[in-house]
Amino acid sequence: MAMVGGGPGSFIGPVHRMAAELDGKFRLVAGAFSRDAGRNAQAARAWDVASDRAYGDYRAMIAGEAARHDGAQLVAVVTPNHLHFEVAAAALQAGLHVMSDKPATLNLAEARALAGIVAASGRLYGLTHVYTGYPMVREAREMVRRGDLGRIRKIVVEYAQGWLSRPLEQGGDKQAGWRADPAQAGVGGCIGDIGTHAFNLAEFIGGAPVERLCADLAAVVPGRVLDDDCNVLLRFAGGARGVLIASQISAGGRNGLNIKVYGETGGLAWNHERHTELTVDWLDAPSQVLHAGSAYLSAPARSASRIPAGHPEGFIEAFANLYSDVADAIVAGRATADPAPGIAAGVRGMAFVERAVAASRDGAGWVALGEAA
Repeated sequence: MAMVGGGPGSFIGPVHRMAAELDGKFRLVAGAFSRDAGRNAQAARAWDVASDRAYGDYRAMIAGEAARHDGAQLVAVVTPNHLHFEVAAAALQAGLHVMSDKPATLNLAEARALAGIVAASGRLYGLTHVYTGYPMVREAREMVRRGDLGRIRKIVVEYAQGWLSRPLEQGGDKQAGWRADPAQAGVGGCIGDIGTHAFNLAEFIGGAPVERLCADLAAVVPGRVLDDDCNVLLRFAGGARGVLIASQISAGGRNGLNIKVYGETGGLAWNHERHTELTVDWLDAPSQVLHAGSAYLSAPARSASRIPAGHPEGFIEAFANLYSDVADAIVAGRATADPAPGIAAGVRGMAFVERAVAASRDGAGWVALGEAA
């Protein structure tokens, strides 16, 4: 694989590299890690990439790798949002597979265009909604699919962070800076950064697409342009109601992602900070706590664990499951890497962001999501 972005100071670049290489199915061999030549060379040395495969920009990288008999087969896109479309499109059109950070693109129009490019390319496109890689998230999805809870009635998903409670972007913080800049992040701030994760998780586990939403978004910190706090009511196909809360000004919040799904006969709950457990509360039976790595779990959940129950796995391993899904699909020649999210999830995520931002701004109340599932 090759990587675009992820140079020194990046949080997500090293995560991609560790996750991709964890199972021995990918190896990082090339990259355009930074526009700064010194930082680009520094990243290459740190990751044992040959100096002649540390390219000055992604176009040179794609051309250079395409000319090699041992060139990269997949490009990991780990840049700010505004570059996702052009890098992914160039890689796909050159015959390379893509693994991209979310959201898929800067806006919905780009996402729709990218979907067409993916279809025409015949190559795989993976989107790193990492939480879909956790074993107990996959177990929750299987329980809903089997009908264990009966018809789904309500879904509540919350993602609470507090790291942007102060205007860090005004003090030169790199990670806060691009997320608060519409030119780099798009029309959504918090809703694009972590709200898309919550939205994706609700559809991934719940099994039904969101059809309508009612959004209240705000930029709470003075001087901030993009939203940093989001409250969205949801209505799903099939009749379930939902609530989505995403916030980056919840002071004291670390990475507080949790989801509850309620059906006719019981409900389940998953919390990222206790991610090896899945709690199931039955209407007329004792509650259960299911544990990752256990033999009684479904095949999708068991295959997502590498070690026995009681030995915790985490964020890198969940990320690695998505890379493993894509690697297996490439080897098998499959058109999708399910259950790893693909371009369809990317298009829906961007539709969610744009509809929610516009509905909140206009005080429109309930609006249709308006994008095919």
